[in-house]
Amino acid sequence: MAESSKKSLAVLKFLWEHTDENRPATTSDIIKGVAEYGVNLERHALPEIYEDLLSMGVDVVFCKSSPNKYYIGSRHLELSEVKLLIDAVDTAGFISATQSKKLINRIIDLSEPSSRKELKRHVYSDQRPKSECKELFYNVDTIHRAINSANIIRFQYYEYNIQKKRVHKHGNEYYYMISPYALVWNDDYYYVLGYCEQHDKISKFRVDRIDNISITDLCAKSKPKDFEPVAYLKSLFSMYDGELQKVRLKCDADMMKVVIDRFEKSVNTFDAEWGKFYADVEISVSRTFFGWLFGFGGKIELVSPENVRNDYYNMASEVIKSYNTNG
Repeated sequence: MAESSKKSLAVLKFLWEHTDENRPATTSDIIKGVAEYGVNLERHALPEIYEDLLSMGVDVVFCKSSPNKYYIGSRHLELSEVKLLIDAVDTAGFISATQSKKLINRIIDLSEPSSRKELKRHVYSDQRPKSECKELFYNVDTIHRAINSANIIRFQYYEYNIQKKRVHKHGNEYYYMISPYALVWNDDYYYVLGYCEQHDKISKFRVDRIDNISITDLCAKSKPKDFEPVAYLKSLFSMYDGELQKVRLKCDADMMKVVIDRFEKSVNTFDAEWGKFYADVEISVSRTFFGWLFGFGGKIELVSPENVRNDYYNMASEVIKSYNTNG
């Protein structure tokens, strides 16, 4: 490396790691700082290095004073952005506690030096359950590479037995074969969407429950031209498979926020009698959907179609019957 380039990099490293608006560095500070990297910097060379860094797009701020001072101005991440990323990483259930801690420390390193102590004191955990998957980042990277190369991935998928131990679904010799199309984050979990050979349809799998993943030499099945990951997710209610149908809900007025949170503001709604409103939505009809309805204690009524309404009634009747039998 040319000596001038080495000096420029040393100055950039020192300014990036030790300066910001609240903590500028004098020329003497910089000379002493880069000396710790084994670089001998002459005072008269600093103005030229400053101009070089500016020409490369580095926001180095020069304060003409006695003595002159320098600091890094705008960084890739502002303090508020760093805090937001820290909160997102810490509360993401699919990232293990150990991985969260490592990633948070790396994010903090991208912040201004004077704010790092404040971030270190930040209360990270809200005690939400965290994934036990230590291979998450590897799984994500492998899936991304398979998507880019258009190859099928092969993996095992685990669940838990009644002893709370991880066991491979369908046994230790069973592997899923997936043509991966997209990675999505939904309801605090990370999923891979793709065509599943075993299911003969587009399916989803939680990335933190994937085990022993590898990329095969097999070419992936082409993604349907009309496939849109976001639309696919909207069709899956709480990520559980069921028959996709249009249903009409009759809701109390104070349920509008609930409907918008679940189906977004573009949901089709119109007035009903007694100050209520109707919502027409397309969902994957499943027991998970029925459980969501039941949780509102009648404030959201399933109006139509009749066969779905009957299925909901029958499920509720089965629950009541089980209590009567066991009671």
